Amino acid sequence: MEENRVLINWFPGHMSKALKMMEKEINLVDVVLYVLDSRAPFSCVNPKFAEIIKDKPIVYVFNKIDLAEKEKVDAWMQYFSKDDRMCITMNSCASGLGKNVESLIRKSCSAKIERLKAKGIKATLRALVLGVPNCGKSTLINNLCGKAKTITGNIAGVTRGKQWVTIASGIEILDTPGTLWPAFDNNRVARTLAYLGSIKDDVLDVNDLAFEFIKDVCRIDKNILINRYDIEITEGDETLDIMDKICYSRKYLLKGGDMDYDRCCKAILSDFRHGKFGQLTLETVKEINLLKKNDRKKKD
Repeated sequence: MEENRVLINWFPGHMSKALKMMEKEINLVDVVLYVLDSRAPFSCVNPKFAEIIKDKPIVYVFNKIDLAEKEKVDAWMQYFSKDDRMCITMNSCASGLGKNVESLIRKSCSAKIERLKAKGIKATLRALVLGVPNCGKSTLINNLCGKAKTITGNIAGVTRGKQWVTIASGIEILDTPGTLWPAFDNNRVARTLAYLGSIKDDVLDVNDLAFEFIKDVCRIDKNILINRYDIEITEGDETLDIMDKICYSRKYLLKGGDMDYDRCCKAILSDFRHGKFGQLTLETVKEINLLKKNDRKKKD
């Protein structure tokens, strides 16, 4: 098991401001919509959010479910549903699914709804949406609204400030910037977030990241690469050998026939982020439990 060491960090100023804003606004909301990328739910959990959320009800939204493996996601939903917390899967790019999330918002706030109803008052419900960059928060809100009310994009850091929007049923939703934490104490988590596009490529060595991605995918199932790039991977192939085969298969070549690694590495990460590998979940509950166990042993 690899050592915990910090190799990747990205915490621009707007994220620090976002955490302070959430601390201020949390008392105004009734429930938290915690958006997770279904391809790596554990890595999408920001430990700083726990300090902010405290005892507020949480609905975990497993987003981008169309890009993940159902069996693994089912196990993660069971993992996150402890303490009676609610979970729902979501492809927020598909229209009409926001009603399911809205239903869970009302369910989590049922006590408040009934209390005010007894007084003849219609409850106004407020939900805070949070998550790491590029997990699909703003797209989820647009789905809830039935139209584009927030700014979206397939890169980290699109939403920079808070945005309150009201959906047709009257529920008020607060969108927040995708936010990481000031320092990663686990390089595996940082690396996985980089794969997802939650960390800007501008602050990364994209080539090194793509090489690590190939290693991680091969540990899961080398056939994913074989099928995507129409290559053969034989026993004893090193990561560089696999990269060369992808370059040759996709004609990522420079003049003179040398491999164009820059182009190849960017393409590999882009393919993953856009679902070109099919349904792929990078983390399993069993693996993460083992990782956490080993981390505890090191601390002891």
